[in-house]
Order: sequence, then C-alpha cells, then structure tokens
Amino acid sequence: MILETDSSKSNGDRAKFVNNYLLYLLAAASEKASAQFHAEVRKAGLRVPEWRVAACLYDSDKMMITELAELSLMEQSRMTRIIAQMVKRGIVKRTSDGNDKRRVWVQLTPDGMALVQALVGDAKDHERALLSELADTDAARIKIMLQTVLNRLEKT
Repeated sequence: MILETDSSKSNGDRAKFVNNYLLYLLAAASEKASAQFHAEVRKAGLRVPEWRVAACLYDSDKMMITELAELSLMEQSRMTRIIAQMVKRGIVKRTSDGNDKRRVWVQLTPDGMALVQALVGDAKDHERALLSELADTDAARIKIMLQTVLNRLEKT
C-alpha cells in the first residue's frame, strides 16, 4: 500500500480536506451569511461592531463592559472604544455601579432599542431565509450542536 503525501496529491485532492473540515465550513458559512446581513446593518446606520454590541444588549436590561466584550467576541480595550462612540451617537448609555465605581454598566437608549428591534427582526428574517432549505428540526439540531460545542470549548 502506497500512502500519498501532501506534496504528491493533486490540487483537487487537497481541496477535499478543506471542503469537509468543520472549522472551515463554519467559518465560510459565517463569513458569507454575515456579509449578506452586514449590508443591512450598514444601511441602518450602524457599523458591524456596533451591531454586535447592540444585539448583545437587546435581551438585557444592562451589561458590564467585561461581559459585553466576551459575549460580542471582542477585546475589552476595543469594546471600550466602541461603547464610547455609541454613547456619542446616543445608541447606548454608560452608568457607574453604585457599589463599585470601577464597574461600568452599558444599556441601550430608547433610540438604540428602536434601531436594534428593527435589525433583530431583519436578522431573524435573514436566518429564516438561510435555513429555508433545511427542515425545521435540522435547523434546531444544528443550533443545539453548536451550542454544545461552544459550551464544551468554554470549559477547556
């Protein structure tokens, strides 16, 4: 039996790895789907990082910057700059914690909430269209599987 090395494989054979590699598939699907929706975000007047922050705040009364940075997949220093810009634009407001002045809470303003509510509806419509070729149970299972993977990765 002769084993092929990477250097002896044709380009077509090499692509089979990428086309079947879960991390590539997740990244590629996310990149393409996000690019489509991010055009809507920009039309609504938000930059993509602002959308991520606002979307994270949508279901919360308020969040600390540290937890907001983690949930929106950003470094805290970048998050602080984005929050400052969003405060200037009236999308969010910052308040100090009454018990610990070092802790800062962030929440959507009424204008910010109105903007985000419309975009969340658009995001749900976009997701529905993306998943329309799948059975509802398939889409639900994919979400559960990805949540399981994320939970496991957070433990390591």
